[in-house]
Amino acid sequence: MKSTGLIMLAAALTLFAAPANAQNKPAGKDTKLYFLWPHSGVTVKSPFWCRFGLRNMGVTHAGDDYPNSGHHHLLIDVNEPLNPNEPIPSDKSHLHFGAGQTETQLDLPRGKHTLQLVLGDAKHYPFNPPVVSEKITIRVR
Repeated sequence: MKSTGLIMLAAALTLFAAPANAQNKPAGKDTKLYFLWPHSGVTVKSPFWCRFGLRNMGVTHAGDDYPNSGHHHLLIDVNEPLNPNEPIPSDKSHLHFGAGQTETQLDLPRGKHTLQLVLGDAKHYPFNPPVVSEKITIRVR
């Protein structure tokens, strides 16, 4: 009876500790996240390829909790800052690449758009400090 209580207490403490451990994983030293293509200021015809680059950290699948690695998220026309204590949203403006993809084909409407990359950990939380690319602006014709 006493051991059952201890097991339940340990399980409860594990559940409460898990969310704290999922957040604010340390980023690799001198990590750089960037766009291979497109470059800021270019005009592209939709659909177009968007390719991601990462230096000093690895790319893995969402859910894989390997040290010094994460997966890409692409923010399209997002102006609000991300909350580092919440997972990166998943919607038409926050695209997740949880299979470890390093490129995608985008089909955006005509006009001016901003793109920014964010590296997320196994549970989609930003790293600490956040690993983000420069925000680029492109025009779609």
